Amino acid sequence: MSIEIANESGVSVDDSSIVAAARFALDRMGVSPMAELSVLLVELEVMATLHEQWMDLEGPTDVMAFPMDELESARRPDAADAGPALLGDIVLCPAFAKDQARTAGHSLLAELHLLTVHGVLHLLGYDHAEPAEEREMFALQKRILADFTAESAAAKRRAEQRSADDKVLGVVGLNEPPRRAPGQDEPTPDEPVDQG
Repeated sequence: MSIEIANESGVSVDDSSIVAAARFALDRMGVSPMAELSVLLVELEVMATLHEQWMDLEGPTDVMAFPMDELESARRPDAADAGPALLGDIVLCPAFAKDQARTAGHSLLAELHLLTVHGVLHLLGYDHAEPAEEREMFALQKRILADFTAESAAAKRRAEQRSADDKVLGVVGLNEPPRRAPGQDEPTPDEPVDQG
């Protein structure tokens, strides 16, 4: 699965974590590994222009999704026999999302994860214009995000444990390659090794 990300927002964020959230959502939705996705982080002014141009709504917003391929039932990228597909673009606005994150009581990165999953679902044809659609999309979004958060936390704990283990092993000298005796050189590839 190819996911390109470009941060033109002027806000420093963990790009790899946003890509991981997108990849997790696409995997969870059974999207073909041949699919391609683009994620773009933009400034408030750029998002306002896009919002007005494409949605005819004034001012910036948090996320917009621009599907590239028509998602007919036979071509849906989450269909079992789907081939390569360019899903489209997700555009995020970190400056707009900051206030939402503060209001929700979580980090900006957590908000960007939520918005990324939301954008992926839009690219796959989900919407929230009608109450029933909203319930379905938001329930799915909540499940995917909870699973991603749990998996990310478990991976972080494993990495921290590995690091702690490496430190302990380093103290007792078990994580270093064996040392050669002073004056003992590495044999060259065409030099016979003395076995006796």
